[in-house]
Amino acid sequence: MPRMRRKSDLPTKTCAHCGLPFTWRKKWERDWDNVRYCSERCRRSKGERRDGLM
Repeated sequence: MPRMRRKSDLPTKTCAHCGLPFTWRKKWERDWDNVRYCSERCRRSKGERRDGLM
């Protein structure tokens, strides 16, 4: 059985919308190079600015 990894050992990125760091997820395994947003909410609001002004 493979050894478990600690979350701190996984790669991280910064969200293009909110600027918060997020960690690699198994569902992003094949597409990690193209992942830019930490959540569906950030991806949907990518055209808006964070402070509400556009």
